[in-house]
Amino acid sequence: MKERPGNGARQLIFQPVRASVRFSGDLDTLIESSQSPGGQFKSSYLTIPSPAPADIVPPPKTQPDPVFSSRVSQLELKARHIVEGYLMGLHRSPYFGQSVEFVQHREYVAGDDPRRIDWKMWSKTDKFYIKQYEEDTNLRTTLVVDASESMQFKSGDISKFDYGCTIAASLAYLLLKQQDAVGLTVFDEAIRSQLPPRTQRSQLHALLSMLDVQKPAQKSDLYGVLRKIADAQSQKGIIVLISDLFTPRDSLFKGLKLLRHRGHEVLVFHILDDEELDFNYAGTTKFEGLEAAGDLLCDPRSLRDGYLEAMRVFLEDLRKECAKQVIDFQTIRTSESVDAVLRHYINHRLGMRTSARS
Repeated sequence: MKERPGNGARQLIFQPVRASVRFSGDLDTLIESSQSPGGQFKSSYLTIPSPAPADIVPPPKTQPDPVFSSRVSQLELKARHIVEGYLMGLHRSPYFGQSVEFVQHREYVAGDDPRRIDWKMWSKTDKFYIKQYEEDTNLRTTLVVDASESMQFKSGDISKFDYGCTIAASLAYLLLKQQDAVGLTVFDEAIRSQLPPRTQRSQLHALLSMLDVQKPAQKSDLYGVLRKIADAQSQKGIIVLISDLFTPRDSLFKGLKLLRHRGHEVLVFHILDDEELDFNYAGTTKFEGLEAAGDLLCDPRSLRDGYLEAMRVFLEDLRKECAKQVIDFQTIRTSESVDAVLRHYINHRLGMRTSARS
């Protein structure tokens, strides 16, 4: 969030409350409600038409730039610092998801890799047996980062988008460290840029470079984006959605349900700024809405109770629907340490392995 010079009134760029306070049309509903007894307002749904699907646009090509290279290097160093510091605190190996646990033997058949023959079993039985493990391939993870205009909001030192990029960079570093394939999708109302999952060392730099050239803009169409991701990925994997989820809930839930139906594990990191959750504004304030939400000059104290109740309902709806679809959901404040996100992801992966063995 940033202040703009005003004539006596504080002017702040704010995150539109489309998800927690859905206005029917323009801000007239909020203005009328704010003048009602008790200063409460009503929340209603705003219907946002889904834009037509667009072709996937490759990441912008940029010329070598020392400033750009410096920013990418700083993001990589930040991710490395977060991950290595967290893993040191665990006092255990980071290879929590790699498939190295023996499960059973099966008889060798033509076409099997001879290097996997258990020669000890051959010496005992005079037959060739193959060792089978929990999984024969590493898991593929796709990081899906929201770059719609609402993600640029900030009330402190870091915007929701920059925080989301830090999460994506840290998870990518962690995954590549253990030789898992990781890819990236950046979206607003359509998919902007896409990087297929790979395990090469160069993947981290490519992923960070793609994040660095993104600027939050446009509205978001999560169903259209998630549908394209589901259609493009024939192999089951993990989809990590990093977003403020300020989009029509019906389309969001429809997209998440589609991913689960296709067999993907889904994690949702719901990024919100402290002021979006607490609404601690006082004095005459001009709110300038992002994503064409309109402007409003008001005393925010008269709206606070109604806003917080609408936000509570919004978060509760998200939690219930994600639990129903067996989706791992977590709301994260931009003031929180990214360590909490890594912990949540690692616990999820460990839980997947426990479920697979049981």
